[in-house]
Amino acid sequence: MRTVQTIVVIAGLLFSFAASAEEKQASRATNKIEPLPRDLEMQLALSALPPHLKDGATVYVLNPDKGFEVARKGTNGFHTFVARTGDDTFRGSWPLTRYRDDILYPISFDAAGAKQQMRVFFDAAEMQAKGTPPGELKNIIKERFQKGYYKAPERVGISYMLSPILRTYWNPEENDRAVTMNYPHVMYYAPDVSDKDIGGAPKRGGFYPFVIMEGPHGYIIQPIDLTERAAISKEYEEMLARLCKIKKEWCLKEGNGPY
Repeated sequence: MRTVQTIVVIAGLLFSFAASAEEKQASRATNKIEPLPRDLEMQLALSALPPHLKDGATVYVLNPDKGFEVARKGTNGFHTFVARTGDDTFRGSWPLTRYRDDILYPISFDAAGAKQQMRVFFDAAEMQAKGTPPGELKNIIKERFQKGYYKAPERVGISYMLSPILRTYWNPEENDRAVTMNYPHVMYYAPDVSDKDIGGAPKRGGFYPFVIMEGPHGYIIQPIDLTERAAISKEYEEMLARLCKIKKEWCLKEGNGPY
């Protein structure tokens, strides 16, 4: 009888271990984001930059098992990549219950931004690859911001987001609704500058500058005018068509903009 009981206990333990392993594998699988074709991801990343900076920029691609990796080493101090879990994810009090597979925005940083602002994206991608649950990751990043782990840029600098496509959260301070936009723009680091300080008008439309993420990691946003926006869209027609075929959420509608 004792032998039978021992066998039953061992079998139960083995089953428990197997189930636990399957749960961990399933959990890790939900953290993975399907990578883009490498050539498309690099082209999309470079679309964030103006023409004169593309050849010398460092380009990163996302390895779902590790995080961002260098795909091409640059020489001009600019860094560019495609965010799939971006800094918008960690704003607001809404719960992050899953890693979305439709968030997509090309973003670049100069040397000052790469040293500070870019770390948030790379840390998030690495922790996500390691299997950190979504809610836990959001709490970790928010706590790091609150405790000053992520420092403000050391100097005035620039982050280009000139790509003709951007999909992220519409109002991340309030909720997790995502939208797809054609909204090329330039961002300037503006630590502790408010919208009031610059007379910003983010909800009035047009092409006036405004501030987002007020505080140590704030940016002044300068939208690109319609003529230049149309030229950028024309240049990347083929790239936009490829993205639209991959995922319907990445299909731009005519006149798609932020207002």
